[in-house]
Amino acid sequence: MNEERAIKVEEVTSVEAPPKARVGDVESAPEKLERKRDYLEGFLAAKPAAVDPHSVGGDLYEAVIAALKDIYDPEIPVNIYDLGLIYNVEIDEGHVVVTMTLTTPHCPVAESMPAEVELRVGAVPGVGDAEVNLVWDPPWSPQNMSDEARLELGML
Repeated sequence: MNEERAIKVEEVTSVEAPPKARVGDVESAPEKLERKRDYLEGFLAAKPAAVDPHSVGGDLYEAVIAALKDIYDPEIPVNIYDLGLIYNVEIDEGHVVVTMTLTTPHCPVAESMPAEVELRVGAVPGVGDAEVNLVWDPPWSPQNMSDEARLELGML
C-alpha cells in the first residue's frame, strides 16, 4: 500500500494576453439611457402579485392573527401571540388550524385557553370553523417571545 505520490510541475514561459476592450464595443449614452427607460417602464407597469387571503399577509390570515393578539395570558400582561404561544396558523378554505402551546402543562388555563382560542378565531368573519392543536413539543421558552413582549415585561 505504499504508493508514491508525486506533484507534477509545469513551467509556463508566456501567457496569451486577454483581448482589449474597444471603444466600439461600449454602448452609447443614448442607447444606455433607452435601455434604462425600457426597464423602468416595464417595472412600473408590472402589477403586484395578488396575495392569497389565506396565506401570510392575506386579509383573512391577518384577521386571525389580530384575533389571537386580543387574547391575553391571565398571569402575564402580554397577548398569547407575542408571548410566543402560537406556533402555526393554517387556513384552508375557511378552516383554520391553530397549533399552540402553553407556558407550562400545569398552567391554570390549560383547559380553558384552547377553547377561548377556538371561539375567538371561529368568530373571525370568513372563518368557517376553527381547530386548536395543543402541543408540548417543542416546549415554550422565553426566547419565543417577540421583542415587544420582552420590552413590556422589562426583559430587554
